[in-house]
Amino acid sequence: MRRKDKEQRLIPALERGLMILMELNRHHREMSFSELVKRVGYPQATSHRAVQTLEHMGFLRHNPVTGLYSLGVNVLRLGFEYVASLDVVQVGQPVIESLCDQTGCSSHIAIRDGRDAVYVARVGASNATIRRVSVGTRLPLHCTSLGRMLLADLSQKEFETLYPSDHLLNKELGSPASRDDLWNLVQEDRQRGYVIADSYYHFGISSVVYPLYNYDGSMEGVISIMVPVHEVPPEKRDQLKGQVAEAAATISAMLGYG
Repeated sequence: MRRKDKEQRLIPALERGLMILMELNRHHREMSFSELVKRVGYPQATSHRAVQTLEHMGFLRHNPVTGLYSLGVNVLRLGFEYVASLDVVQVGQPVIESLCDQTGCSSHIAIRDGRDAVYVARVGASNATIRRVSVGTRLPLHCTSLGRMLLADLSQKEFETLYPSDHLLNKELGSPASRDDLWNLVQEDRQRGYVIADSYYHFGISSVVYPLYNYDGSMEGVISIMVPVHEVPPEKRDQLKGQVAEAAATISAMLGYG
């Protein structure tokens, strides 16, 4: 179907509403009605009807004191209900809780969405001193150890489609300088079968990451622990690696792998 034909099948009112929600989500802050109209570029009258509808359905919240709009509770409910519906979250949550107890480290499950790693489950260590990540946090794949492991499931063609340019945006200190460098690093991770990264994304935070597989052998996500040191202690590496590997095997088995 041609692009023009597809556009003719769109529902303008729905498109306007979704654009408003996406704009608020993108900037993570409250906005006035006039600012929303300016950003989405729709006529004031039609934007007003869209905003009223979204507010009525609980997808927008209007602050009567400041007059500003923010995302409503139903947006959050949609997101969390989706996350909770994922099998990997359902079966993985009690496993990462146990892993956190065993290791004393914050534990996470993440999945790939485009070029982002998205945290879908987490358990924070009681004595954690490192910056917490919450469910729904998105980080660039190429900048994170979780992302590198998630990329290891892609063929070279899939990888090059995902990264059509050799230039990697939002490069963090220590992350690959180019697409080719990232591909080579990911192949090493694939062959190894796990990632131990020392201060890869943030100095002073290291990680151990293993893949999670489902019934057809494809990667469902990854499991990781955050170790609050700039380098995983050599004397603890084998122990931590074994604990994360066991947790990954447990979740994968529950997803039908093997």
